[in-house]
Amino acid sequence: MTTPAPQPQQPNTIRKLIVEVANARDLLPKDGQGSSSPYVVADFDGQKKRTSTVWRNLNPVWNEVLEFIVSDPKTMEYEELEIEVFNDKKMSNGNARKNHFLGRVKMYGSQFKRGGTEGLVYYPLEKKSVFSWIRGEIGLKIYYNDELVEEHKNEDKAQEKETGGCCGEVRKSPAVVVEDARVLEVPMPTEVAMEGSPSPRIVTVEEFPPVTTVQAEHHQDVPPVVQPEPPPEVRKMQMGSSGCHERIRVLRKPNGDYAPRVIAGKFTCESERISPCDLVEPMEYLFVRIVKARGLAPNQSPYVKIRTSSHRRESKPVCYRPCESAANPEWHQVFAFSHNRLDSANSTLEISVWDSPSEHFLGGLCFNLSDVPVRDPSDSPLAPQWYRLEGADDPHSGRVSGDIQLSVWIGTQADDAFAESWSSDAPHVAHTRSKVYQSPKLWYLRVTVIEAQDLHIAPNLPPLTAPEVRVKAQLGFQSIRTRRGAMNNHTSTFFWHEDLVFVAGEPLEDQLILLVEDRTAKDPVLLGHVMIPVASIEQRLDERHVASKWFGLEGGSWGGGPYCSRIHLRLCLEGGYHVLDEAAHVCSDFRPTAKQLWKPAIGILELGILGARALLPMKTTCGGKGSTDAYCVAKYGKKWVRTRTISESFDPRWNEQYTWQVYDPCTVLTIGVFDNWRMFNTVSEDKPDYCIGKVRIRVSTLESNKVYTSSYPLLVLQRTGLKKMGEIELAIRFACPSLLPETCAIYGQPLLPRMHYLRPLGVAQQEALRGAAIKTVGAWLARSEPPLGPEVVRYMLDADSHTWSMRKSKANWLRIVAVLAWAVGLAKWLDDIRRWRNPVTTILVHLLYLVLVWYPDLIVPTGFLYVFLIGVWYYRFRPKIPAGMDIRLSKADTVDPDELDEEFDTIPSSKPPDIIRVRYDRLRALAARVQTVLGDFATQGERVQALVSWRDPRATKLFIGVCLAITVVLYAVPPKMVAVALGFYFLRHPMFRDPMPPASLNFFRRLPSLSDRTSAYQVLGLRFENILYGLEFYTSARAQTAEISEETRDP
Repeated sequence: MTTPAPQPQQPNTIRKLIVEVANARDLLPKDGQGSSSPYVVADFDGQKKRTSTVWRNLNPVWNEVLEFIVSDPKTMEYEELEIEVFNDKKMSNGNARKNHFLGRVKMYGSQFKRGGTEGLVYYPLEKKSVFSWIRGEIGLKIYYNDELVEEHKNEDKAQEKETGGCCGEVRKSPAVVVEDARVLEVPMPTEVAMEGSPSPRIVTVEEFPPVTTVQAEHHQDVPPVVQPEPPPEVRKMQMGSSGCHERIRVLRKPNGDYAPRVIAGKFTCESERISPCDLVEPMEYLFVRIVKARGLAPNQSPYVKIRTSSHRRESKPVCYRPCESAANPEWHQVFAFSHNRLDSANSTLEISVWDSPSEHFLGGLCFNLSDVPVRDPSDSPLAPQWYRLEGADDPHSGRVSGDIQLSVWIGTQADDAFAESWSSDAPHVAHTRSKVYQSPKLWYLRVTVIEAQDLHIAPNLPPLTAPEVRVKAQLGFQSIRTRRGAMNNHTSTFFWHEDLVFVAGEPLEDQLILLVEDRTAKDPVLLGHVMIPVASIEQRLDERHVASKWFGLEGGSWGGGPYCSRIHLRLCLEGGYHVLDEAAHVCSDFRPTAKQLWKPAIGILELGILGARALLPMKTTCGGKGSTDAYCVAKYGKKWVRTRTISESFDPRWNEQYTWQVYDPCTVLTIGVFDNWRMFNTVSEDKPDYCIGKVRIRVSTLESNKVYTSSYPLLVLQRTGLKKMGEIELAIRFACPSLLPETCAIYGQPLLPRMHYLRPLGVAQQEALRGAAIKTVGAWLARSEPPLGPEVVRYMLDADSHTWSMRKSKANWLRIVAVLAWAVGLAKWLDDIRRWRNPVTTILVHLLYLVLVWYPDLIVPTGFLYVFLIGVWYYRFRPKIPAGMDIRLSKADTVDPDELDEEFDTIPSSKPPDIIRVRYDRLRALAARVQTVLGDFATQGERVQALVSWRDPRATKLFIGVCLAITVVLYAVPPKMVAVALGFYFLRHPMFRDPMPPASLNFFRRLPSLSDRTSAYQVLGLRFENILYGLEFYTSARAQTAEISEETRDP
């Protein structure tokens, strides 16, 4: 009997999760003596391990490594790692009755990094419950490695024998068992002491892999491995209540299951599979997959023609290689044709093979569309089959031979083959397919220029002239220059101590170039330069100190020499910041750059792009007819999606669905519609895509697990005014548990990562970095296929949101007025009460005032109860659908044409000098009004200061005398009586009122201010005619601008 040769096996690997517990800082004292004796317990996939205990230290240092076995690397991203810190009661001298909880950290596998890219991260300790008192942070370094494991039969047998015979001893070496062709290592026994344990003895917990049997179909010489019974004093942790030793694997996702099964009328059973395109309308397509052919007649470059009753498509010709047979061509193409079962019931599908140069018929076949199978998206791909090619009826058509391998089925847009298919509504396939893009990973590169030594300064400087030495740093298209360096009088050393921040995008292939220049003369002189690869710069995740380095300068106008100049720098890549590429108020992601600092997702955002209606024509075809080739782009977080392009349609139907993970509900989803011009471009030209409109939807305004199907107008503000370009139909769902503790806790957390508050960036610096980030993202997405143009990226990211606009200024002012409208309304209501417009209401207010004065403890609860009732009342008027653009709020419907023309003007301006002068004078008139309002505010504040500043001695004497009298009265009279008297005096009837202003207001208005000290006397003076001109100018400026615009308007 011969034994079959064993098949070669792939090397077995085992994934290990490494948790390096470094230290902790600022822990809470819990031992009753002002300190704590902390230790750490780590729990991953049922495996628990702990560190040693540090005696009486609130800033303990462990520097210990804990290893865990990852049983299934495919589901590691859903596994949870929980790290808890406890106070060891054994070292508290009997003052602690239990191991007090000091804090915990929860992470998921999606936050783990592969070994070699990890870094030390300090995580703030979290509470276990609302009433926990926790503080401090813990430093961890978490990563995973894949290790090769060799199988040795003798060692396995020896370990099995040793495990079965030694029941009273704990194994010193890890056991190795075979599970599903993988070798798993049982972790070493560890000590675990949890909070509230009844006794201080050490409990040993060991995790065993499940019992499996190796199938011996091909390896008969390998005996089955049986899991031995655990020793008596080792308690085995099991995931279920079953009596067997098999451990049940449960796929745990962060924060529970987000499947939207709570929506009524969609699914009848919880176990029913959710369709991946349940938000959009299913669109049927006829799919034809052409794989290859064999045994064809002699040919040069065959191609395939596919024809139905309403469509016709051709495949690409086959180009043979030098040593390849011409009888066996391969295409590997998929075609998708829009299909209607009612119209295509009696239609046929014709597939034929032709030779490209000679148009010679090589064979074909026909299918009846009523017999084509329908494939469900959950099924596996349909297997292609070989079909015999048939000839034509014409006897002169030539010899037909060979077979063709293909598959034909009917499916929907949810089919796996739809994304890469040649669709019937997309003739230019390279620029019309639906794609998903990812923004590059962006870092802030911080360059701290400290000093430079041994610089070769020109010796022929004028007397008493200090050299002006600056450092210019360049990274790609970004360039920043430092201020003038401070010089040491005794040596040629210059000091700066200045931070320069750049935006660097992965894969970090650029070079950081620093140029030291002497700009004393008119022409700058290069003193030296240094080039530093960005990939070699250290990455920092928190505010820890980074060591500085000296770099030698090369080049320069003075050449080299025995003494080389050098520069002192501190370089680091900041991973604790979020690199803003969107405006802060419409940002879609606030996560930091470093993946280790990400929090788990709280939900899933699903977007169904249904279609558009009544789009305007964007281009003109050859026959003079207008057409639109529309596609849609959606952006949320780092993920961009692009639908396919629907050619020559004013009512395109996309019906595509996409999903995003949501880490913060206070974010914004942006959807834009564009007209495709790039699919018509040649190599020599590059026409940008035209923007049709966009819609923004704030995720926090969506209710949990509710589908919103709405139509939004596509509005574009052009030079001629506001224009409606059409409408877009969307279906949106935010799948998230509505009152999950993690979801509610996000509203109390900082909006930006921690580094933005520890080392904040300036407003102007942040705006400049945002512009650099937009250019970096645009350059990255332009390299994709099909490319996402820079004009699309700039439009989606609002690159021009910071430009000046009179319309935006008016809209912001009206927003402030609307915010203060409640205060104005409250003041009007109080005025109506004190004027007795409604006597019944005024009497009720008197009674309520008496109750609150006599029982002041009810004031605060009554205020909060009133706010609660207001919120309940406004629940009736809550928005039913997510709001889009408000043309009234943005003043887009009433904008003046000249103001709109100014908003679209470039910087520097491209308008004639007359228009610029009129606009400048109008801006001066507006600024004068703002100047007057600011002066009035300053005047009121200075009058308050004048009460006790003795600028007006008589007024100050009167004021302090009245204060003394009020003090005596308040000491003598009970405060409740004073409050009642003041309230009733304020609410007195109008018959007891004087129509003139009260004495207190008259006294305040007579107090002096400093406005008389700020007036600068002009030499020439200001004539009365100029004053009248300034008052009348604003009304006539628009008319003058309109006349000039008409004269200078292009034909």
